[in-house]
Amino acid sequence: MKHANKFIDNSSFGKTGSGSPLEGREGLVYARVSTKRQETDGSGLESQEGRCIKELQGMGVPYIKTFPDSYTGGGDFMNRPAMREMLGYIDAHPHKKFLVVFDDLKRLARDTEYHLKLRALFTVKDVMLKCLNYNFEDSPESRFVETVLAGGAELERHQNRRQVVQKQKSRMELGYWPFPSRRPYKMVKDPVHGHILKPQSESKWLKEALEGFSVGRFVRKIDACRFLVEKEYWKKQSPEKYIDKFTEFLRDPFFAGYIEYPKWEVSRRKGHHEGLISLETFELNQKRLKSEGLGKRIRLDISPDFPLRGLSTCANCSHSLTGAWSRSGTGKKFAYYFCQNKECVYNQKSIRKTDLESSFDVLLRKQVLNKDVELILKKVFDSVWDEETASLKNNQKNQNKKKIDLEEKIKELTYLVIGAKSQAVKDVYEKEIESIAKEIDAIDEDSSGGVDMSVPYRTALNKATVLLKSPYKVWQKLDVAEQHRLFYFIFDEKLLYDIKVGYRTDKIPTAVRLFKEFVAVNTANVEMPGIEPGCIRVS
Repeated sequence: MKHANKFIDNSSFGKTGSGSPLEGREGLVYARVSTKRQETDGSGLESQEGRCIKELQGMGVPYIKTFPDSYTGGGDFMNRPAMREMLGYIDAHPHKKFLVVFDDLKRLARDTEYHLKLRALFTVKDVMLKCLNYNFEDSPESRFVETVLAGGAELERHQNRRQVVQKQKSRMELGYWPFPSRRPYKMVKDPVHGHILKPQSESKWLKEALEGFSVGRFVRKIDACRFLVEKEYWKKQSPEKYIDKFTEFLRDPFFAGYIEYPKWEVSRRKGHHEGLISLETFELNQKRLKSEGLGKRIRLDISPDFPLRGLSTCANCSHSLTGAWSRSGTGKKFAYYFCQNKECVYNQKSIRKTDLESSFDVLLRKQVLNKDVELILKKVFDSVWDEETASLKNNQKNQNKKKIDLEEKIKELTYLVIGAKSQAVKDVYEKEIESIAKEIDAIDEDSSGGVDMSVPYRTALNKATVLLKSPYKVWQKLDVAEQHRLFYFIFDEKLLYDIKVGYRTDKIPTAVRLFKEFVAVNTANVEMPGIEPGCIRVS
C-alpha cells in the first residue's frame, strides 16, 4: 500500500475531489514554542495555530484539534506532552485518516535522529504531513534536503545553547544568578544591577529553618522540614519527602549571599543578591552535615587492641589518633596511641594505651542520668514517638491514595495499548505501565499497616534509658564494633585528647549533657505535655 504522504505534490495538493490524497482526511495542528518570548511574538502558539488553520481551510480539509507544545530542546519526541497526546489521539481513532499541519520544519524536531524516527512513525500510521515552509516529496533529493534541514535545526539548537551558557556563565562570574527565579526569591528589575533576585515575605521561614538547624534548635533535618510544612512553605507532600530538598538548601551557599556553580567551573564568590543567612551560619551547617556523615563513619580496620582508634582526635590539630604496638630493646611489646599529622607539633608523640583508655573510662563513668533527666527523657521520647507514629500513619494514607491513582493510570494506559496501531507506540505505553507497576510494588513493600508500634517503642525506650543511665557498664560488655556504634549514641562527635591534660571534658557534647541543659532551662515545664520534640537528640 502506498501511503498518502509519499505522493504530495503541487498538482494535487489542496484538492479534495475523487483520487485526491486529502480525501476523507481530518486536520490536526501541531504548534510548538521553546521560549516564553515566542509565546507573544510572531512565532507564538496562537499565530502558528492561526496560519495552520487557514492553510487547512484553503485545502478544504476540516479542522479538528490543535496540540500546543512548549517543550524546550530536542531529543525523544515522546518526551513532548503535546506530541505524545497527538499520537495517542491518532491511535484512539484507528478508522480515521489525518493530516497534521505545522508551520516550520523546526517545529517537528530539532534533532536529526528523532526527526527521521518521527517521520517514519507518521508513515506507519498513514498520517499525511503538511509544513507551511517546506514541501515533503518522495524523491532522493527531497529526502536529502529534509535531512540537511533537520541537521541544520539540530546544529542551530546546539549553537544557541552554547551562546546561552556562555552568557549565563559570564553573568555568574560577575556575581549574578542567571537562571529563573528560585524560591523564596523573585526576579525583579533593578536600575543598577538589571535583573536581580529579591527575597519575598516567605523567605523568613526558610531563614528560620536554616538558622535553627545551625544552632541545634532543629536537631534533625526532619524537624526543620516539619517546621517548614507547618508554616506552609511546603504544602504538597509530607515532611519526610522534603529531607533531600532541605539538605540541598543547607549545602547551597546561594542562601548565604554567594554564587557558585562547579559544573561550569564558577568558584564561590560574593553575589549581588541578598542572603538569608550569614556565612558563619552556612559554615556551621556544613559542619553539622559533615558530623552526620563522615564523622560518624565506623572504621573498617577497628581492632580490639585499640578500641578508641578513630574515636579520639589530637587536641592540637584535630587529626584522628591512631594506635600501634612498639617493641623495646629487650623485646617487650608496648601499645601506644599517637598523632600522624606531620604538620602537628605532637606528630609521633606517644600516648600510652593505658593512659588514654583509663582516661576515657573515667569520662564514661561520669555520663549518668539523674532522676530529673530520666523523667524528661521519657517525656521527650513520648512526644517524639507520638509525632513519628502520626507522621507514619499520615504517610500511609497518602501512599494508599497514590496507589489508587496509579492503578487508575494503568487502566487508562491499557486501553491505549489495545487501541494503538503501531508496535513502537505500544512499546512506549507498555514500558510506562511496567514503570508504574514497579512503583505500586514499592508502595506495597513500604507499607507499615498492621505493625504494633508499642513493641518497638518499649524496646527503644528501654535501650535508650539503660544506655544513658550507665553507659560504662554497657560499654564493657560489647565488642569493638558495637562500642563504636554506642560511642555515637553517647557523644556527638570524636573526642579531643590533649597529651598534657587528657580529654577536654568541658568541651564534650554528650547526650546526657544535652538532657541536663534542657532540664535546667525547662524545669518548670517538666510536668507539662507540650514539650517540643525537635529540640533534643534521643537517637
